[in-house]
Amino acid sequence: MMYPGNPMGWGNSGWLWWMPMGLMMLLFWGLVIVVLILLVRWLWTQGQGRADAQIAETPLDVLKKRYARGEITKEEFDRIKQDIL
Repeated sequence: MMYPGNPMGWGNSGWLWWMPMGLMMLLFWGLVIVVLILLVRWLWTQGQGRADAQIAETPLDVLKKRYARGEITKEEFDRIKQDIL
């Protein structure tokens, strides 16, 4: 049955078709936003991981490695260690 002002002939039940489509659109954009947030958080933690790895080695660690490789003597090690601490 055709109603005036409704060329498709959907009558009063036309909203039944638009409601599921609107919900699907909301779900789609919600999923896109969640994926973007997770991607940004993952990239942020990846960048911090590299920075932490670079900072993790203290000057005392470097000094100990140099002494272990024989680059400096015991006296130099003790003197530099006092300067560091």
